[in-house]
Amino acid sequence: MQAVDSVEEKEHRLENLLTLVRTCHECELWKTRTNPVFGYGSASARIMFVGEAPGYHEDQQGIPFVGRAGKLLDQLLERIGLDRSQVYIANVLKCRPPDNRDPLIEEINHCRSYLEQQISIIEPVAICTLGNFATKLLTGKPDGITRVHGKPQPCPGFEKTFIYPVYHPAAALYTPSNLRALEHDFDHLRDLLANNTQAQVEPMPSRSDPVEETPQGQADPEQMGLF
Repeated sequence: MQAVDSVEEKEHRLENLLTLVRTCHECELWKTRTNPVFGYGSASARIMFVGEAPGYHEDQQGIPFVGRAGKLLDQLLERIGLDRSQVYIANVLKCRPPDNRDPLIEEINHCRSYLEQQISIIEPVAICTLGNFATKLLTGKPDGITRVHGKPQPCPGFEKTFIYPVYHPAAALYTPSNLRALEHDFDHLRDLLANNTQAQVEPMPSRSDPVEETPQGQADPEQMGLF
C-alpha cells in the first residue's frame, strides 16, 4: 500500500512547485505579471476551488480571489462552515493575462501541469470548479456551466476526486439568479461532504450551452472569469 504524505511533506512539495512557478518562462505572461498567483490554503484540504486566472488585485498581492468576487467566495465558505484556511484555492493560470483578457490555449497548456501537480499533492475529495474555463479543462468536456453546475462529475486522472462545477462568484455579483444558484450549490456541496461521500458521479452527455454572463458594462474589474 502506498504511503500517504504527511501535511508537512505536502507543504514541502507545494513549496518546491511554487519555486518552479516563480521562475517559469514557458509563456509570455511572466513578462507582464507583478506576482505569480500560485494558490492559498491547506495542503491537506478536502476541497479545492479552481478559478480561471488572477485579476488585478490578485496579481498585486500574489493571493487568489482577493477582489469583490473573493469576498463573495469567503461568504459562501462561511455559509457552509468553512474558511480559507480549511480549503485550497487556485487558478488554471498562475499569472494574470494583460487587461484581464481570456487565457490563450497555449497559456492553458503550459500552466495546466502546475494545477495537476497541485491536485496530486493535495489529493482533495472534491474540486469545485468556478466557471467555464476550469470546468471544461478539468472535465475535458465542452459543457457550459449553465448546464452542469451543482452536478458532481468524475475527475479524469484522479479517481478519488470528483469535480463539482459552480458559477464563478463574479457571475453572481450583479445577477441574483446566479447568486441563488451558487448558494444552493454550496449547500449541496456541504451535504455531500458531511455524508463523507464521493458523490454520485455519472458521465453526462456532452452538449455546449450558451454562457450566462454578467450584464454588459457591469463586469467585475477585480476578478475575471467566464461564467
